Amino acid sequence: MASGTIKRIARDKGFGFIRDNSGQEFFFHRSSVQGSFDGLNEGQRVSFDEEQSPKGPRAANVRPE
Repeated sequence: MASGTIKRIARDKGFGFIRDNSGQEFFFHRSSVQGSFDGLNEGQRVSFDEEQSPKGPRAANVRPE
């Protein structure tokens, strides 16, 4: 399990980006959030599972810390 900080959230489109502790960025969709997507904020610490998608790194099972 990885951890990082929410870099950006596009609430109207239902996705965001997380930057992990090494600086790598991960896309996440609202459906991958455990709990409330609307409760997440930029700069908030989260933990997540790393996945690879055809478009690049993706975060799954995103949980606030």
